[in-house]
Amino acid sequence: MEKSRKTFADIINESMVAANKMDRDKLLFSYKWIFYPATFCSPEVFKAMDSLEARSDDIILAGYPKSGTNWLCQILNDLVAIFEKKAQNKESSVNYEEIQEFPYLEMGDTGKYERMNKLPFRRVMVIHLLPENLPSSIFRNKAKILLLIRNPKDVATSFYHFSNGMSHLPSYETWDDFFVAFMPKKMPWGCYFEYLYKWNKYAADENVMTITYEELKENPALGVKNIAAFFEVSLTEKELQSVTHGKHGDAFFRKGGVSDWKNLFSEDQNKKMDKAFEEHVKETKLGTKLKYEVYCKA
Repeated sequence: MEKSRKTFADIINESMVAANKMDRDKLLFSYKWIFYPATFCSPEVFKAMDSLEARSDDIILAGYPKSGTNWLCQILNDLVAIFEKKAQNKESSVNYEEIQEFPYLEMGDTGKYERMNKLPFRRVMVIHLLPENLPSSIFRNKAKILLLIRNPKDVATSFYHFSNGMSHLPSYETWDDFFVAFMPKKMPWGCYFEYLYKWNKYAADENVMTITYEELKENPALGVKNIAAFFEVSLTEKELQSVTHGKHGDAFFRKGGVSDWKNLFSEDQNKKMDKAFEEHVKETKLGTKLKYEVYCKA
């Protein structure tokens, strides 16, 4: 693997350094009518992304920003690492973490897809994109997709804090200002309700498994077991437990909360989001899966 490959830390640090030198109105750019962070993504990267040749054994995690993709990506990486080590039936001389690419598919440099095509191991990839903006080979080659969704009020709450803590995204003086931007397509990666609506068309596909942030928080052991079965990662109960409770499992599962939105939402904002949910996704498969009445009612 070329030494030019950048690590997760490299990409984050370079993005933040670049963002600190930019005006607020330059932090985002529009591509196919959706905004993206300019220091992470680029039109050139999006165009090069279609050169990725998906494999049927790829592990693809799709989730809107702040749905819990960071910790679930680590869980998936742990599953694959244990499985690959077992498959080799010996201590590997290859450091799996060292040859991985930055897992977020739409972030990085234009050469990452050529490098990814050469990776020898089963690949874990994370995407925040709408299904129509994925590399065409993902659906053509029947790669399996784990779709992670989270109740929209907690997504908005987490996104607000994230935006104000990361220099590569526009910050907001108040929660009220953020809420006005969150509801339409003014957010990086677009409107969450549109995201749910578009992905709902694929929710019944045999190669797509939907899981919610909330159910993983409630029963991580069962969630990991079901995910492993979906991706045909054959591990023992002991190995599955090591993923759930290992060096990364507890830390990532305990990040974030359920119903944190109650600390920010006004009565009027609750009504507006309830109405948006009812209009766009309430009657859909994903809308039902979210258990909105349980997690999003005051």
